[in-house]
Amino acid sequence: MNNLSKIRKIMLPLFAVAIILSGCNSCGYDSKKITETATSGNIKIAVDEAYQLLMDTEIYTFEAFYKYAKITPLNKPEGEAFDLFMKDSVRCIIASRKLTDAEDQQLRNNQFIPKTTKIAYDALVFIVNNDNNDSLLTFNQIKDIFTGKISKWSDINKNSALGNLNVVFDNNKSCNTRYIREKFELKDNFPANCFAVKSNPEVINYVEKNKNAIGIISVNWISDKDDTISNGFLHRIRVVSVGDESNTDGKGEFYKPFQGNIAEGSYPLTREVYMINRETFTGLGTGFVSFVAGEKGQRIILKSGLVPATMPIRLVEIKK
Repeated sequence: MNNLSKIRKIMLPLFAVAIILSGCNSCGYDSKKITETATSGNIKIAVDEAYQLLMDTEIYTFEAFYKYAKITPLNKPEGEAFDLFMKDSVRCIIASRKLTDAEDQQLRNNQFIPKTTKIAYDALVFIVNNDNNDSLLTFNQIKDIFTGKISKWSDINKNSALGNLNVVFDNNKSCNTRYIREKFELKDNFPANCFAVKSNPEVINYVEKNKNAIGIISVNWISDKDDTISNGFLHRIRVVSVGDESNTDGKGEFYKPFQGNIAEGSYPLTREVYMINRETFTGLGTGFVSFVAGEKGQRIILKSGLVPATMPIRLVEIKK
């Protein structure tokens, strides 16, 4: 046997083993990159509970267009949603804040480059019982509630017979709780008359049954009048109108969290909504973000009562 034959006898088995091993590798994580695309596959995403109704509609529509796509939303308070995202339990999150510098650096240290896409603007809403006629609050009155200066309804309206004012949040880890802390630069704990339940619907249930309560929810839960859930909630409580920061004496204009008021900035308690994606390839999460940020997804946001990030809102003034 010459030297060339000997070399071939040694190399051919090694070459065969290499082919087998490369085939096995394609059955592992890399196969996801092949079988999962921007419009097919099966993933879980973390959804801030504030945007549950919106995302349910977005996912339903996306899956109707792409029958091989399956997206399972994990609806959580903001704190829990970010925990899932940072622990690599989900690749995509919908929330009302961006990553902190520390969170962003942690992901980059692990070879993930997060991509943040603004998709909408929404608002924080204050609600009261239907039998409560005090449905106008100035910006400063709201601040005084959370700093403990206002604790009784008579502090707002001296003729009120409702007694102590109870404030109810949706969750201790929610975006609404964080928003209030940041908006009013609160360093201490909330006053003793503030407490949390477990969700936005529970806030609505509590306010409906308690005349002296004021609840804090996200506008998406009552903004879509064509949605049966949203419309049902809207009839069970009264939405508070809020004066902007210049309305210090209560004699100026008050604004409800309507779409037009959010768009033009007259309602003072607005915020941005983001989708953050950490995929290392063009997977289903990337495709879904593109859909929501695109024309079809933005029209769904417009219809939901929130303000789309990339589509103009037409404001029409009707004069009598």
